[in-house]
Parts: sequence; C-alpha cells; structure tokens
Amino acid sequence: MTPEVIDIHPFISVTVAFLVYILGAKLTRKVAFLRDFNIPEPVSGGLLVAVATMLVFIFYDRAISFDLSARDYFLLVFFTGIGLNARISDLVKGGLPLAILLGLTIVYVILQNIIGVAGARLFSLPPEFSVLLSSAALIGGHGTVIAWTPRIEEMTGGAAGVSELGVAVATIGLVCAALIGGPIAKYLINRWRLEPDRPDEEPTVGVSFEDEGSETINHLSFMRVMLWVHVTIIIGYALWETLEYHGINLPPFVPCLLAGIVLGNLIPVILPRVVEVRRTSTLAMVSDFSLGTFLAMSLMSLQLWTLQGMGLVLIVVMTAQTLLSIVFAIHVLFPAMGRGYRAAVLASGFGGVTLGATPTAIANMTAVTKRYGPSPMAFVILPLVSAFFVDIVNSFAIQFFLPL
Repeated sequence: MTPEVIDIHPFISVTVAFLVYILGAKLTRKVAFLRDFNIPEPVSGGLLVAVATMLVFIFYDRAISFDLSARDYFLLVFFTGIGLNARISDLVKGGLPLAILLGLTIVYVILQNIIGVAGARLFSLPPEFSVLLSSAALIGGHGTVIAWTPRIEEMTGGAAGVSELGVAVATIGLVCAALIGGPIAKYLINRWRLEPDRPDEEPTVGVSFEDEGSETINHLSFMRVMLWVHVTIIIGYALWETLEYHGINLPPFVPCLLAGIVLGNLIPVILPRVVEVRRTSTLAMVSDFSLGTFLAMSLMSLQLWTLQGMGLVLIVVMTAQTLLSIVFAIHVLFPAMGRGYRAAVLASGFGGVTLGATPTAIANMTAVTKRYGPSPMAFVILPLVSAFFVDIVNSFAIQFFLPL
C-alpha cells in the first residue's frame, strides 16, 4: 500500500523552519552537551523534526513532504554576506592556505573513493555502486547523486536501487557531517589551548553567545544590509547567467560570493561616504539567520524512513567514512594548516564538506566561532575550495572510479 503524501506549502515550510531554528537554539542553550560540543542550532531542531516525521510515517502511514523551493534564497543571502564580509588583504594572505586545503581535499577525495570501492566489493555490489558509497553521495550530495543516477543505471544494465542507495548515503552523510565538526574543533582547541588571532574582530556569521544580549541592531542597519545583499545577488545572478551562456556551469551562489567580495572591497574606495556593511554585527546576524534557515529546512525535510533495508551496508561504510573524516581532519589537515586556531576551525568545517555539504561545513564553523571567537579567513577559504574547486575534482574522481 502506497503511503499518503502530505505536501507542505513553501510558505508553511519556511515558517516551520523558523520554528525549528528557535527550537534548536533553545535546546543548545539548555542542553550542555549540545553547546559544549558545538552542535549547530538548526541541526538540533532539524533532526528532531526529521525523527518526528519518520514516526508519523511509521505509525500513520503518511509521508510529510516539505516544499523547499524557497530554500535557495536563503543560501544566496548567506554566501553573498560571506562575500561582502571578505577583505582582499585576507584573501591575499589566504592564498597559500587555500592551495594547501585544495591539495588536501584532492587527496581526501581519492581516499574516500577507495573506501567506496572496498565497500562495494565487501557487499558484492556492482562496482559502479562504489561512487555512491563515496564522493558522489558524500562530497557531491543529493544533487550529484541525482545527476549521476542515469549513467550508473545504464552502466549496470538497469540495476535496482541506484538512486535509493545514493540518496541514503547522502542523507546519513549530512547528519554525520553536522555532528562531528563541533567535537573535532573542541578536541583540537582544548588539546592545543588555542585562541583566535584577532579576538576583538566582529564575527563573520552570527553573534557570540556572550554578546547576544548586548548587540545593537536597528531597522536602518538591517535595511541597509538587505539592500546591499540584494544588489549583490542581482549582479551575481547576471554573472552566473553570463558564465552559463559560455558553457561554465557553477552553482548560483558562487558568482554571488565573488560579486560580494568585489563589491565589499570596491565600494569603500569609490564611494567612501557610503556607510559600510562589511564586518558589522547586522551583516553577521543576517548571515546567521539565512544559513540557519537553510540548514533547518534541509534537515527537517530528511525522509529518514527511506533508509530502511540498507542497514548493514550503511552502518559499515558510513562508519568507515566518518572515521576517515575525523582522523584526516585531526591528524592531517590540522597540522598541514599550521596547528593554529584557524586550522581548528577549518578542521570542523572539513567534516561538513567531506560528508555533507558546504552549508553544513559553514554551520559547523559558525557554532565553533560563536563560542571561541572569530576566524574570518576560514569563512572565505573553505567555501572557495568546497563550492568551486571540489566539484571539478569530484567530477574527475567519479569518472575515474566509476569503471573500477
């Protein structure tokens, strides 16, 4: 019997996401474990709702489906804010760390796919399924799985369960990514007694827990930030359409991020009388709100009941992939990035990139910096690698490992 599907309108979905975010924020402040291990606020609330919808499916045979068509707006606002916050001087200093992080990511993609190959052989799955147990589903996420499903089905002669396995791995990966980043940073910061290089600087995303009651944000500063964010998105979208016309395919938020970097550094020079929004608490708040809403919508909409029937494969492979991510972040990435506070923040984000997605990585880093202090360059370096270079690297890796 096919379960009844309950479709939730986009407006209601966004409204539920606000509730989920507030629920997660309250849980984080009341449950010491969540705050001590830097679990992002929307993760706490989002997973709770995902479990609730699973129980509705199990006991009432009804599948709740949230319409996420409004979600991408919040992602664009968030990455545009990251771009507006960036300083060219930080980008220049970040050249070498960015190159190192890119090199480490290439190595990691190879290791992740090796585990995928081993997992496919261990459970006697078609060899082409290996990429679904590794970078296609984890680093690539749900979108990459959907994009490669027809090719894998064709190569396997129409094997059953291609899409289901890929989506299941991507779903579990997203959950693991959101849960390991905070504990990784906590361990490294406590182990090496790390502190921010510039502790007095405004946070890139959100407001620190200690300053929540003291920040002054008024209607004018909010409207000013939203105006610049929307103007930048318009320019970013025009750039995105131009690139697409010339055959360069990028996620829309990448041109918006780049447009934000240019505008954020150009406007103070050519229009010095215009009030800056860069490095203000209002822009940090807008970025936090947008990311939180996006992530809340992503996690609350997880259909956990689709994981049934894949238990042993998922447990073994995802345990191996999660352990690889943790070990690599602590023992390879952290030393390679200099063993400093920024390296610890990047390590927390790396878990989000390797098992989930860029927004999850940023949420991990936001939770860490809210507690321990700002790390502006980390919020520029990681998105440039994870949102731009990693898709190119992953595409080559999938094509290489697919026939093995």
